[in-house]
Amino acid sequence: MAFLSPPVSAARPFAAAGTRVVLLFLMLLAGLVPAMADAAGARWVASFWPTAQKAGISRSVYNSALGNFTPDPDVLAKASSQAEFVKPLWDYLDSAVSAKRLENGREAMRQYGRQLQQIEQTFGVDRSVVVAIWGMESSYGQILTNDKIVKNTIRSLATLAYQGGSRAKYGRQQLIAALKILQRGDVDARHMVGSWAGAMGHTQFIPTTYQAYAVDFDGDGKRNVWTSEVDALASTANYLAKMGWRHGQTWGYEVELPAGFDWRHADSGKALSLDQWRKLGIHRVAGRPFPASNDTATLYAPAGAGGPAFLLLHNFKVIKRYNNADAYALAVGHLSDRLRGGGEFVSGWSRDVRPLSAAERAELQQLLGRHGYYSGSVDGKIGAGTRLAIRQYQAAAGDIPDGYASTGLLQQLRSGR
Repeated sequence: MAFLSPPVSAARPFAAAGTRVVLLFLMLLAGLVPAMADAAGARWVASFWPTAQKAGISRSVYNSALGNFTPDPDVLAKASSQAEFVKPLWDYLDSAVSAKRLENGREAMRQYGRQLQQIEQTFGVDRSVVVAIWGMESSYGQILTNDKIVKNTIRSLATLAYQGGSRAKYGRQQLIAALKILQRGDVDARHMVGSWAGAMGHTQFIPTTYQAYAVDFDGDGKRNVWTSEVDALASTANYLAKMGWRHGQTWGYEVELPAGFDWRHADSGKALSLDQWRKLGIHRVAGRPFPASNDTATLYAPAGAGGPAFLLLHNFKVIKRYNNADAYALAVGHLSDRLRGGGEFVSGWSRDVRPLSAAERAELQQLLGRHGYYSGSVDGKIGAGTRLAIRQYQAAAGDIPDGYASTGLLQQLRSGR
């Protein structure tokens, strides 16, 4: 408990830090720091062995995979870092659906056309969606050739387990699954590579997901998502199929909202049939018809009145099972449409704004409360209660009550208007 500690003069921390630097320098000269790291890693490997043994891992596989383990400092740094600001959705989409990614994706669809047709026939998942996920996850495998990004999966997961903290349970669980993959013989430890967090291969399967859904589609007896593009693509299609992909249905539609639209309908979770949305005045852009009036959809307007709006179907939720982020699923859906020959979104984005930071979102809630519109928790999370308060404030101010938390809105609240 820090408040019971004796007071320390301002000079003491700097003196102590200087002493530590000198000691560390001397230890480095003596070669003791690597030895200490090796010793700590060896102790952790020894302590984790009973867990692996209980899970059915052989001693030879365990020793071969972890015998020389030392924590990866880059993984430790990434695991403890927290990004303060989020990239604006329109910038994210520009990158996700870039001209280069479209060009490479179309080439991939030509190169693997026969196999993709077989995959689509086998699993009932649109080939363009599978290729779009491949593009999003590894730029069609190009990232796997980047030694600065690619990590050894066993070392990464062992580092997360070794570190402790919030990621330790995940690290232990995924490490056991990765060791089982090695034991099955699908890949060796040296070639089991992926992200710092343990997502593996062309389409970035974490080991437990790999265990459950990876398939051998090229017939060589191995489920190889690292060097067999066909296995990786088929595994992705199998996963989406098992998550409930509806064959022949798209992910959603870009739509136009009528003047005076009731923005309460845009709250997450409100599901209506396409016919019911049409009766509320919502239509597809450019006068295109909805192909099926009884499909159920939710309305998504990620930038409020300052950007495109979408009616999202069931398959959008399935894409989110791959990565539980609306921005990711929207990017996959849009990239897949473009790969099939579709065009850009009809409506543009108001690009002169940026997402609010967590501190700014909390300040927004505080100011809404001060103005008498919000009485919920000041947690920096924009939920239904905060959106309702924003809409009420916007309506009183004569603005479009879209409930969107923007920098302009925050400035307006700060000014007391």
